[in-house]
Amino acid sequence: MKIHIDQLPSHLTPLKLIYLIASDEPLQQIEAIDQIRAAARHQGFTERELFHAEAGFDWDLLLESANALSLFTDKRLLELRIPNGKPGEKGNKALEAYCQNPSPDNILLIITPKLDSAMQRSKWFKKVDQLGIFLPIWPVEPSRLPNWLRQRFQQAGLSATPEAIELLTDRIEGNLLAATQEIEKLKLLAIDGKVSAEYITDAVSDSARYDIFGLVDATLQGDIKHCLRIISGLKAEATEPTLVLWSLTREIRNLSEFSYLAHQGKPIDQVCKQLKIWPKRKPLVQQAARRHREKSFRLMLQHAAAIDNAIKGLTKENVWDELTRLALSLAGTQI
Repeated sequence: MKIHIDQLPSHLTPLKLIYLIASDEPLQQIEAIDQIRAAARHQGFTERELFHAEAGFDWDLLLESANALSLFTDKRLLELRIPNGKPGEKGNKALEAYCQNPSPDNILLIITPKLDSAMQRSKWFKKVDQLGIFLPIWPVEPSRLPNWLRQRFQQAGLSATPEAIELLTDRIEGNLLAATQEIEKLKLLAIDGKVSAEYITDAVSDSARYDIFGLVDATLQGDIKHCLRIISGLKAEATEPTLVLWSLTREIRNLSEFSYLAHQGKPIDQVCKQLKIWPKRKPLVQQAARRHREKSFRLMLQHAAAIDNAIKGLTKENVWDELTRLALSLAGTQI
């Protein structure tokens, strides 16, 4: 059954046997996953097993775990992450087999990026959709972002002026993780729970911290020294590496698409509108696109995927060193 994200709470009691969350928007996906985990714990599914279905994944491990019976094993939440959204032939068969006889002692939570129409016509998807819940999550549209921010401020116990909402909307440019981070910091700093545009500006300018927005802008400008200073500051503040990677990857994807469409002869203004590039960022994007060929952006995306593996603990690379290399590559240099 396909549902909207606002409907998820009403589909958690009792829990369904299978949930499929498909999204390219990390914050809402993370929050939906957290809701399912909390409901599972509350309903006695106290064990959690995690599977990463990447290249070479042994799908028999999922089936063996699902079928394992033990008097000493609690009910389990099985989390299956499929990073590319394509389980392949073996994965298709394994998921179909799972759906043939799902155990009431297991909840299967499948996590993927956005699924295209072809994948939604596959046999495994249809079986999952029949048995459980399909939750596609879409990015918040620019027109809805101010209201989304207003609700987030209210949830944090803050009252923000329309000017403050407008300033933060312009600042985050659709990055909901970054928006949440900013609101949490303002929650600690705001006086009497009131937030104005001037307060946001002053709080940011008076702070010695370096932020992710500044890092992305510095990479687009090709400002190497500033990149290094910001990354050092982010690391010192124990900023979540996933958020840094997401911001850089999002920019690289946009630049790759921008470069491709521009070389196809499409008018720049049309390309910017298609990719939702804000007018004030147009010069920065053009500046960065002139430094690289489209192939370079694809290589950076491969590097970003390797960093994601390091963050997950699948490889032993130093995450912050690799994030630095990625940022400097985008800025136009290598280390």
